Amino acid sequence: MDRWRRLFGLGLALTLRLGDEPRTPFDYPVFVKPARLGSSVGITKAHDADELRRGVELAFQHDEKVLVEQYVPGVEVEVGVLGNLQPIASLPGEIVVTHNEWYDYEAKYDEGEMDLVVPARIAERQLERAQELAVRAFVATDCEGMARADLFVRADGEVLVNELNTIPGFTSTSVYAKLFEASGVPYGELLERLIALALERHERKSTLRY
Repeated sequence: MDRWRRLFGLGLALTLRLGDEPRTPFDYPVFVKPARLGSSVGITKAHDADELRRGVELAFQHDEKVLVEQYVPGVEVEVGVLGNLQPIASLPGEIVVTHNEWYDYEAKYDEGEMDLVVPARIAERQLERAQELAVRAFVATDCEGMARADLFVRADGEVLVNELNTIPGFTSTSVYAKLFEASGVPYGELLERLIALALERHERKSTLRY
């Protein structure tokens, strides 16, 4: 894990499976989440053992594998990644939650609950590090086409990868599109690039012998 953390800036998490007792090796608060679900559905920010128990019960309603994640105080940033064999990263955007304690479902989808600041208000070296880690995570997980990397920038300057969203929201007002719009790739062009990438991937894969 230490090697992976150095290479990819990964945070820490404990995996629970059906039948496991709720537990955490981390100090509270912690995040409890289904391992394979998006949009903050089924996620709890647990401040004590009782909230942890209830959070694990909720997460198991959505998945048979649950993650208990170390809380990382800092700036939440998101980076869009675009490409196949040579992916590029957008400018990092900073997530600013206006009312809720954390970036939950309501903050993501209710109007006025979240602001996106592009580029993120972090140091230049952190902006570059966030882009580097986003592309590394994209390549390491064999992604192609598009993905959105969610990261944290801690107070000490370290940048950590939180998760990789391989099917991010894709309306003209979604974070992914806004990140590339701010990076000089408007929505229409972004669509054209994704179509071209899909065709290129299909042509390349069709030459393989199975």
